[in-house]
Amino acid sequence: MSEEKKFDGPRKPFRHFSPQPKIDNKEIVFGIQPVLECLRAGKEIDKILVQRELGSIEVLEFARLRGIPVQKVPSEKLDRVTRKNHQGVIAFVSAINYAKLENVIADVYEKGQVPLLLVLDRVTDVRNFGAIARTAECTGVNGIVIPTRGAAEINADAMKTSSGALNFLPVCREENLYKTIQYLQNSGIQVVACSEKVSKNIYDVDFTIPTAIVMGSEEDGISDELLRAADELAAIPMQGRVGSLNVSVANGVILYEAIRQRLSTPL
Repeated sequence: MSEEKKFDGPRKPFRHFSPQPKIDNKEIVFGIQPVLECLRAGKEIDKILVQRELGSIEVLEFARLRGIPVQKVPSEKLDRVTRKNHQGVIAFVSAINYAKLENVIADVYEKGQVPLLLVLDRVTDVRNFGAIARTAECTGVNGIVIPTRGAAEINADAMKTSSGALNFLPVCREENLYKTIQYLQNSGIQVVACSEKVSKNIYDVDFTIPTAIVMGSEEDGISDELLRAADELAAIPMQGRVGSLNVSVANGVILYEAIRQRLSTPL
């Protein structure tokens, strides 16, 4: 007869800790020297997390010179990203290489095309951004402009939602969108801000000329500063009780109106 097993209390659940878990499908580099090497090599970095207690380190100066956002955070947040020896520094590497806006515009004009650009003011949802990029690529948009701070991180989720469109569509990251709008206007490009707060609708705007379309954040739309800077303000007509569309859906509506006009008029 087999020996009776003694009951020694409920078993504790087994916990497995990965040495470097994936966080939101983003590629991370950690440690002061590895992050420095990424910066020196010119790698595209979305942001850097630095432990609050760290003083002046070379990483901070490199990040400042390249305009890369830095967040001072408690060590606990860094530990949640990786349990390896991060030395108080973690960099999130972008899935794409950013393009220079002046090069994108010059290339479009050199090809004899009429520029069509998107400016995204603080669109932070990764899947919204991916969906916007997918529609933009399908409609022949020449490039997307995002702010250095307050934009969706371009990670594996964004790439997947875009169905690969981000492999072909230039994305430009700019420090100041207000100055960017002024630059676009000086380059002969009209700036159209899409807002539900105006009476003029998108069907009354001429999209056959060089155009940059500004779309606002999911929370509060386009900032007042950018609305004042735009050449045209236009709304998508609404018939129902809900007062606004998801930003990626609104983006599709206005882009296809632009394409409808351009296909109807010989360029």
